[in-house]
Amino acid sequence: MSEPPKTTLNRTPEDRSATVAVTVFPLLVLAAAAFGYFAAPTAKTLAPHVNTLLMVIMFGMGLTLKVSDFKLVLTRPLPILIGVVAQYAIMPLVGLGVALALQLPPDLAAGVILVGCAPGGTASNVVSYLAKADTALSVTMTSVSTLLAPILTPALTLLLAGQFMAVDGAGMALSILQIVLIPVLGGLVLRLLLPRVFEPLLPAMPWISVVAISGVVAAVVSGSADKVISAGLIVFAAVVLHNGLGYLLGYGAGRLFKLPPRSCRTVSIEVGMQNSGLAAGLAAQYFNPVAALPGAVFSIWHNLSGAMLAMYYRRSADRAQARDAEPVAS
Repeated sequence: MSEPPKTTLNRTPEDRSATVAVTVFPLLVLAAAAFGYFAAPTAKTLAPHVNTLLMVIMFGMGLTLKVSDFKLVLTRPLPILIGVVAQYAIMPLVGLGVALALQLPPDLAAGVILVGCAPGGTASNVVSYLAKADTALSVTMTSVSTLLAPILTPALTLLLAGQFMAVDGAGMALSILQIVLIPVLGGLVLRLLLPRVFEPLLPAMPWISVVAISGVVAAVVSGSADKVISAGLIVFAAVVLHNGLGYLLGYGAGRLFKLPPRSCRTVSIEVGMQNSGLAAGLAAQYFNPVAALPGAVFSIWHNLSGAMLAMYYRRSADRAQARDAEPVAS
């Protein structure tokens, strides 16, 4: 008689730690949104510091990267190419489709599309780990999509959101360069040059990042507190549709190109989870506070949905492993 397959109850300490991270983070961000709404005058004091908070998040991401993370670009280029193309093709077009289907006002439509044009979110790496997906592939895909953001995010936003609101593509590209590329590369280089100084900081970086994203969400919500009640339901519907279709179509893209199941799960998570904090900050800066609401709501929802999807994928992987073990046992 074979041993029973491992289930989600038989988890390692790393599993439990990652589960805490992916479930506590959205709760803290939700609390920040409530603070931004109920204490708007106080939360508005964070508004001038949104770009700085985003740079802290991106610097933290850079610290978690290693040069070896980019070796997959050379050794496994096909899944990375499929994932990154899906990221920048599926989510912007789905964002446009959701905006048109729900007949969103121009500012909300532009905000939803901007979320779709953002690079992958760093939380996707934890979710991929929980989902028994290909974590190394997830890290590389997030890194590559982030490095491409200064070019692709403003270009796609200009192309798709420009029909709803005026878009300063050049200004947005410069902002992304300052907010994203420089801090990420700075973190990567500093860890490479001074590993003894920065590697002890790594366990604290996720928590520093969530404090920073909480500050961004509080500032965004405070800027449009008077619109939250009237726009909240339609924004939530748009975010759930956008995120869910991203997961579904991302998985479908992996299957279409016959990637293995682990890679399909990875592409699904990478496509569905966006750097929505960056989108919220850019929307507040280049559109208006109302346009930043979809990014703020996405920041909360995609962590919750990602945790649920990870548990589903994990159980599916366990069942597949059990089926594969049955012929051996017999």
